[in-house]
Amino acid sequence: MPRRAALSFAVALLVLVSMPLMGQNTPPTQPPAQTRRPMPKPTNLQVLPKDIAPADLIATMRGFNKALGVECQFCHAEDPQTHRLNFALDTKEDKGMARIMIAMTQEINAKYLSQIHDPDATPAQKTVMCGTCHRGNTMPMPFNAPADGEMHHDHPADGAAAPKSE
Repeated sequence: MPRRAALSFAVALLVLVSMPLMGQNTPPTQPPAQTRRPMPKPTNLQVLPKDIAPADLIATMRGFNKALGVECQFCHAEDPQTHRLNFALDTKEDKGMARIMIAMTQEINAKYLSQIHDPDATPAQKTVMCGTCHRGNTMPMPFNAPADGEMHHDHPADGAAAPKSE
């Protein structure tokens, strides 16, 4: 009987020790849905559509952040009373420059690149965006042309025909 009691004790101990692990394969229960306050309607939009949905505006701004390697406070000023960013304020010079650059890319895309009818080019290849020039930098890096004699593989420097790709 002592052997049976020891075995029962060992099984009971094993069950107690493993109980915290038993629920790990089940999906966690969802906390009650938290009510988020609705995002306010964007104001003071001058180059972006005035009827842009708040979620689309945030996605656009996040794209700017990535393209220039900056955070929101690069263009947006802090409200002195609340110490939070006030996205409608126009006190930062960088915000004005951003508006000019947005208008420029919109014009390049609409007026010039819309006329490119290259069947091999994807729509993305016929569109300029902030990242086209900025590539994650606040200021675009200057273009350094290859040294003489370094030509593109399609245009060899010696005048020989470019190799055909198969």
